Amino acid sequence: MLEQILCIDDDPIALLLSKKVIAKSGFSDEVITAQNGEEALSYFNSLKYNTTKPVKKPQLIFLDLNMPVMGGWEFLDHFTAADYDEFNSVSVIVLSSTINPEDLDKAKKYPIIIDFLSKPITIQMLEYLKSRIEL
Repeated sequence: MLEQILCIDDDPIALLLSKKVIAKSGFSDEVITAQNGEEALSYFNSLKYNTTKPVKKPQLIFLDLNMPVMGGWEFLDHFTAADYDEFNSVSVIVLSSTINPEDLDKAKKYPIIIDFLSKPITIQMLEYLKSRIEL
């Protein structure tokens, strides 16, 4: 079981569903959410500059690609830059409502992306991911 997962998606229903499925499956102790890439980067900045207590960082990110403010690709460009080196052990699963072949090819350029799956998160999907991630 993972300690913490971050779900980044602009759809509140998708976030709620993700939290419920992850909790039901026992895949993670805690699910935190962000509604776009900018909100997620703010969260990582708060972890980065937190000096008051030990930092618990997400071990896995479920990332939507198409979001307002800052989409998934833009988030990845920032997140994989040197400013966020201390988080480079966090793996990313891209969750998208459409699986575009161009997006699949683009995802291969980011070493932190370990899979590209179709929405929504299901218990079967999490069982599959358990076999891919060391839990």
